[in-house]
Amino acid sequence: MAPKKTTTPDFEKSLGELEKLVEKMEQGDLSLESSLEHFEKGVQLSRTCQQALREAEQKVEILMQKNEQDSEGNLKPFDSEDA
Repeated sequence: MAPKKTTTPDFEKSLGELEKLVEKMEQGDLSLESSLEHFEKGVQLSRTCQQALREAEQKVEILMQKNEQDSEGNLKPFDSEDA
């Protein structure tokens, strides 16, 4: 089963960009205007990362709930092929 493609940017890519922005801002070489632009972009990237984490958490919750009980209410072991 192929993973679903989403329109949201890759979490790792967004986090990497955010880290680079923070490093650049911490150097203190940016003008006020550039600092504000970097900060604004950082806020957007942070929100993107938070959304991706929320979505991943929801998927884990759904998978765990599906795994906790089968249709008869009996506990069953987790099987990644069911996901």
